[in-house]
Order: sequence, then C-alpha cells, then structure tokens
Amino acid sequence: MTKSLPDALILDRVETPVGVALIVVDEAGVLRAFDFADYEARMRRLMGRHYPGMDLTPGRAPEALRAAVTRYFEGDLAAFDGVAWATNGTAFQRQVWDALCTIPAGQTLSYKGLAERIGKPSAMRAVGLANGSNPVAIVVPCHRVIGANGSLTGYGGGLPRKKWLLSHEGAAFKDAAAA
Repeated sequence: MTKSLPDALILDRVETPVGVALIVVDEAGVLRAFDFADYEARMRRLMGRHYPGMDLTPGRAPEALRAAVTRYFEGDLAAFDGVAWATNGTAFQRQVWDALCTIPAGQTLSYKGLAERIGKPSAMRAVGLANGSNPVAIVVPCHRVIGANGSLTGYGGGLPRKKWLLSHEGAAFKDAAAA
C-alpha cells in the first residue's frame, strides 16, 4: 500500500492449523508482516532490510486482526478483506503485491498471468521474485500463484503449507505428491 517508516513494530504470535503465525504490526495496528514461526529468521532479516535498526517488540496485535486470522483458518475466506497493511518494498514489488490482492480466494493465477495483469508480460521472473518477497503472506495472497501448468511451485512458507492453504480455499491445482 504505502511506503512509510513506523515508530515501532510489535510482534504477536497466533496459533493456526498450519503453525504459529507471526503478526507484525506498527503502532497504529497496521499489518507490516505475516509469516510463520518456522520462518522467523527469514522474516526478521526482511524486516531488518525494510525497517533498519528497528526492533520487533513482543506484544499483541489488535483484536480485530487476531480475530481475522482465526476466522480465515475457520473457513471465512473473506476475513482478511479490509485488513490494513503497509510495506516498504520497491514500487514494482508493491505493484505486484497489489495485483496479488485481486486474486480471489479459491482461484489461482500463473506467474505469467500475474505479469500480464500488471501490464508487464515479459517480467515473469521479476514477478516471481516480488511474489517471493511479499512480507504479508496470506493477507496478500502470494500462495495463489502457481505454475503455468497448474502445479504448485515455490512458496516461502513451504509447499506443504501452500497446498494446505489452496485446499482450504478450494482452489484447483496439480498436486505432484498425489500423482
């Protein structure tokens, strides 16, 4: 959404069916990062690049955000609609992340399709890199991007988690493990 530096970053942890979610919000309660505890080191490195010198202080995210996380995992696939988020990526990354938000739950899009959606059809590799750098996973649904042939491809949270999320949302994809 916008590029700005917060005054403080608060790190909360919420249990989900696919692991402990890490929720980073700023002092106004705006979501700055969403990841999982098994990838905490990577998330901290990313936060350090986007917010140099800023510590993550343990605390509690706003109840509305915590409730949205719970509702999503209980099956309310629209639970993250309207969640305020902000990032400090490049203009291109933010363009890709905004485009990710146009992929409805239960649907997927290829990297090529995403590149076309932002008007840069030859930028598939750059789109893939931006997709993989998304700091607000699930809320900005990078898991909904799959290979051109419908197969699961890389996911920062791991392919088993991507498979779970897409299955949870009712999306169609090729599952190589089931073949």
